[in-house]
Amino acid sequence: MIDWHSDELPISQQAELLGLNRSGLYYQPAAPSEREVRVKHRIDKIYTQCPFYGSRKITAVLRKAMTINRKTVQRYMAEMGITALHPGPNLSKRNRQHPVYPYLLRHVTSSYPNHVWGIDITYIRLRSHWMYLVAVLDWYSRYVISWELSSSLAINFVLAAVDQALAQAKPTIWNSDQGSHFTSPQYLQRLQDAQVQISMDGRGRARDNIFTERLWRTVKYEEVYLNDYADPHEAYQGLRHYLNFYNYQRLHQSLGYLTPAQVYFNDLQAQPSLLQERSLLHS
Repeated sequence: MIDWHSDELPISQQAELLGLNRSGLYYQPAAPSEREVRVKHRIDKIYTQCPFYGSRKITAVLRKAMTINRKTVQRYMAEMGITALHPGPNLSKRNRQHPVYPYLLRHVTSSYPNHVWGIDITYIRLRSHWMYLVAVLDWYSRYVISWELSSSLAINFVLAAVDQALAQAKPTIWNSDQGSHFTSPQYLQRLQDAQVQISMDGRGRARDNIFTERLWRTVKYEEVYLNDYADPHEAYQGLRHYLNFYNYQRLHQSLGYLTPAQVYFNDLQAQPSLLQERSLLHS
């Protein structure tokens, strides 16, 4: 929001108009230590392999290669979105003043495109830092409807992914965890305006969002862990290329060796304009 090169308004005036503390504009957060980055990357890999591990077991695994206490592991896991209390990813704890919706999918099987969508956030490692990836996934076809990458957990990137997804289609049921992003008024208002049924995982139930969990494992083992992203631009380009490959070229055994896009769009032939637009975009 601040225009650092403006010839018309000095920084002090811009800060006053925006209600911001001028000194805070110049604050540069300290870069994480090399050890912190290395430990968090290791925690991410352990958790991706064993999503049912809590802080006690992850600490035990780490201690085979380093000296570390459980309190540090718990703090890092909380910052990464993996808490000691919940085996499932929880990239932001729920604000207790925000509403929580029931889990609607306990006895429901996604049976057509846009029946059930899931949204989730995961940790993406970079060479000397990390970022966060959010994605909206169609459970029936495994098609990634939209995604966004951010260097922080500020809610804007989540809302951008929601807006992109709803601009393309509308699901019957939209599922998420109970993190503060997904119980926030801005997020819920978008879903309410779209008149979708809102579903939220039960606390401590990692398998309620199993399809998105499988997506994260696939993305990390087939793309993120094979590439040492140097910076956010490289991470964005790598993920953009991979997610396009995932949607349009990667064959899924569970889909009868079709791609997610084939399954998603083959059942949406009643919307030829959307199909044609997608085909042209990704040809």
